[in-house]
This record gives sequence, structure tokens and C-alpha cells, in this order.
Amino acid sequence: MIAPRHIPVLITAALFAALFLLGSLQYDGFASLSVFLNLFTDNAFLAVTAIGMTFVILSGGIDLSVGAVIAFTGVLTAVLIQQGWPIYVVFPLVVAIGSAFGAAMGALIHYYRLQPFIVTLAGMFLMRGLAVVVSERSVPIENGVYDAINAAGVMLPGRGFIGAQALILAVVLAGAVILAHYRRFGTYVYAIGGNAESAKLMAVPVAQTTIGIYALSSFLAALAGIMFSFYTSSGYALAGLGLELDAIAAVVIGGTLLTGGSGYVLGTLVGVMLMGLVQTYIAFNGSLNSWWTKIVIGVLVLVFVCLQRLQGARKSKPAG
Repeated sequence: MIAPRHIPVLITAALFAALFLLGSLQYDGFASLSVFLNLFTDNAFLAVTAIGMTFVILSGGIDLSVGAVIAFTGVLTAVLIQQGWPIYVVFPLVVAIGSAFGAAMGALIHYYRLQPFIVTLAGMFLMRGLAVVVSERSVPIENGVYDAINAAGVMLPGRGFIGAQALILAVVLAGAVILAHYRRFGTYVYAIGGNAESAKLMAVPVAQTTIGIYALSSFLAALAGIMFSFYTSSGYALAGLGLELDAIAAVVIGGTLLTGGSGYVLGTLVGVMLMGLVQTYIAFNGSLNSWWTKIVIGVLVLVFVCLQRLQGARKSKPAG
């Protein structure tokens, strides 16, 4: 028997397999190992962001600021490196700033009982504005360490290559799975998402956990900003526009309930990979406009939200 909470993840995995098979039958080279591994490298920064968003949505919240945090982190990193700051100082600094920003949003949400949507929306405008203040123009990054990291990775047989960004994603994913399913913090997140009032009665440290959730989300968004700066070798204040919506879509497609309390980090990764595969399929086709990616993702999100609704209705239906 398949547990109902596993059904959305299995559907996402089945869609991924079906689309990969379809592309393999239609286009030469689609089924190559390099194409498959590139899904992880090209979507690593989105996956890291979506993993942080998973914890937020599991708690019943939302974080609209992650795209702006990515932009601010990237442009600040580029400017500081351009000014001669060493990388071993810049990276911890920008990640610490992102984490502190998320913690501040979490504190506002908990102690002032503000809606996460409003707080993180304000955070999005704040971070985007600060990114423009740092630099209105795209700032190129010319650094030997960047070149070395971009070239680093593991070569596999069949011209497969696991890039440094995919390796970073693997470390983040492993840490997130452990945190969500094998640590008290993860238990607290699920409890708050299931029922915040009941969580308080069970002595769950709601304040500490809520602040930690948003700090973690912004920490991973800041890390994704650094990864995105590797991907583009630059920092730009308008980077990451709409990326928060892509992250939310990946979480939903990955099977996490928007109302919180149910979902898996691994499901989010499958959701990101499915979105990346759709984009790859359209690129191989060549005749379809890239905006079809957004259309397909929109349809998938709608389908999975309806599926969540049906599951909720079945749970609330009285027996007999």
C-alpha cells in the first residue's frame, strides 16, 4: 500500500521519467548522461533556494524575499571582490547578512503576529532596493578562484561531468534531509505547520523555530546568490526576478502542502529537476518558445494544488 502523503512525490517522479523517456525517443543525445547531470548543475542555485523554501512552506509560511536576497548577495559579492576583498571574507560575510535578514523577518512574523506574505514582500522590496543601491549595473567578477571552482568537478564515463555547483547542492540536500527528518528542528517545523497552537501545547519552541526557519531560508538564498554569481561570473541587482515563484512552484510540484505540515525535501529536488527537464525538452525541440516552460509549470502547479485539495477533502471526510 502507498501512503497518501507519498502520492504527489511519486506522481512527480513518474512525470519526470515519462518526459525523459519521451525526449529520449524523439531527440538524439537527450538520454545522454551529460544532459541528465547538467540538470543538477544548471538548476543547482534554484534547488538550494527551493530547499530553504520547503522548510518555510512546511511550517505554513511563505518567503517572497529569496529572489531579492539572491540578487543582493550576488551584487554585493561582485562589488566586494572587485574592490579587492578576499573571497574567504566575502562569502561568510554575505551569508551572515542573509541569515540575519531572514532571522529578523522571522522575529517580526512571530512576535508581532504579522502575515509572512506581507513581511517577506516588504523584505523583497528592501533587498531589491539595497541591491540597486550597491550597484545599478552588472558587475563582472574576474577572479582566479571563480575560474577554478567553475572548472572543478568529477568526470564520469560517457562524458558525464558533475560540476562544483552540483556537488554543493548534494551537500545542502544531505544536510537538509538530516535536518528535516532526523533532528528535533525538523520535527518542530512539521508540528508548527500541522497546527501551531497544538505545537505550543506540546512545548515546541515556536519563536525559536520560526526565526530559525526564515534564517535558514535566507541563508540558503544567500548561498544560492553566491552560486548564481559562479554561474554568471557577475553580480546584477535585477538577477533572480521571479525566482521566488519558481522556488514555490518547485516545492508544490514536489508534493509539499501549501498549508504546511506535509512534504519532503527530496520531493522538492524532484520538482526542480522536472522543471529543468521541461526547459531542456523545449530547448531540444527548438521550435517552441521558451515561455512554454512557464505555461507547462503553471499547469503542473495548478494540477498539484488541485490534487492537494482532493487529498485534504478525503482526510476531512467522516468515516462511514
